[in-house]
Formats: sequence, structure tokens, C-alpha cells
Amino acid sequence: MLILISPAKTLDYSTPNFQEYSQPEFTSDIKSLVSVMKKKSSKDIADLMKVSDSLANLNEERFKTFQKEFTPDNSKQALLAFKGDVYTKIDVDNYSEEEFEFAQNHLRILSGLYGLLKPLDLIQPYRLEMGTRLETKKGKNLYEYWDTKIAKAINQVAAGKPVVNLASQEYFKAVDLKTLKSPVINIHFKEHRDGKYQVIGLFAKQARGLMTDFAIKNRITYPEDLKTFNVEGYEFSEPLSDHSDWVFVR
Repeated sequence: MLILISPAKTLDYSTPNFQEYSQPEFTSDIKSLVSVMKKKSSKDIADLMKVSDSLANLNEERFKTFQKEFTPDNSKQALLAFKGDVYTKIDVDNYSEEEFEFAQNHLRILSGLYGLLKPLDLIQPYRLEMGTRLETKKGKNLYEYWDTKIAKAINQVAAGKPVVNLASQEYFKAVDLKTLKSPVINIHFKEHRDGKYQVIGLFAKQARGLMTDFAIKNRITYPEDLKTFNVEGYEFSEPLSDHSDWVFVR
């Protein structure tokens, strides 16, 4: 099986404790997007991304200084660089070489700028969310820009085996389901509040990281084995689930 997760806005570019790395797949597409972003002023970026002036200035600088080559000097492995709510629950600081290798084979990260990332792909600092309405020659937003490329790349690595969707709706929308040749299992996490089960954003994000970590540490290759996930009080709910949407509750 192949697990899909979203990227994070928060980045950490301190020195990694793991030296192995790989290169992003879509280098020409990345360069095309960067060339579009290089022409944007900080005000353009603030308007486009709905961010503060300081964040707009930071990202103007990031795109203006973006390098053609990805090296350990200007980049960091994606799984180590992202540090948002999902990633705080992925215990990368204590991963063995075998666990990184398993992640490299069974995990992919969706990205507005990079398309689809292997965990050890080098990435330069950026901010470009998949839902951004960035106009390019290929269309009026990033979904049109990536079109079927992400789904085709997933087909190559998944080879028809199930795809476990632990990504947000914003990012999973970039996977063209008509092109995808794998069955998809969507994972949902719900909390018991006021007499009913409901999705609470922060906890759902953290739970996606917990399940990703659980799958990597336990070398899970069959989705059915994910039903044993019971970290931090979660358990699989048979009554709330069906064959393609699995619900875990606590």
C-alpha cells in the first residue's frame, strides 16, 4: 500500500540527523512554478496567499533566491523539513535506516510546489499551498497545473495496490481519481463531543501523523492491519465505516 499525507506550512531547516537523500521527481514543473513566483512582489504574494506582510516578504525572498539544483547545503529532506501538526507526531528523530527506507517506499507527500514528494527528497524552503489560485499557462490554479501528473506518479509507485489517504481534502483533490489505478481508502478521525462523534481539525491532523508513524514503525503493507491502530486512545469503528471510508474514534 501507499500512504499519502499533506505537507506543512511550518518548516525546520536545522541540520538533519539523517544524511541519505533523494531528488524531487518533477524538476521541470518545479522550475516553471518557481519562475512564475519569482516575478511576484511581496504584495502580490500577500494578496495571492492571504498572508501577513512579514510572511509575504519571507516568501518573496525564498522564491527570488530559489536554486536550480537541490543540495544538502540549500535543501533538507521533506520528511525532516516539514514540522506542522501532522509531522510533530511522526517520530523521525528516532527512525532507523530501515524505517526511513520503509517510508521512502510506502509514503508520499503531496505538495503545491513539488507535486509529489518521496520522504527523503530534498526540498528548498517554500510556501505554496495546493489551494492557491496561481495562474499559469496550464490553467487558473494548481489543480489545473498538476492535472493528471500526480495520479500518474502514484500509479507508478503503487502499481495498483491500495492508496491510504491521510491527506487533507485540499491536497487529495490534486489526485485525479479518473487517472488513478488504485483503490482508495480514506481515513477519518473523530472525537466524542456532546454525545456525538465529530472531526476536530487539530486532533485530526495529529492523528494522521500518529497513523503514519504507526505504519512506518510496524512496517504495515496491508491496509487491513491499520485497523489495529490504537495509539493515544483511538480505535477503529466498524459501525461508522464502510469499505472505502474508515473511521477511527476516541
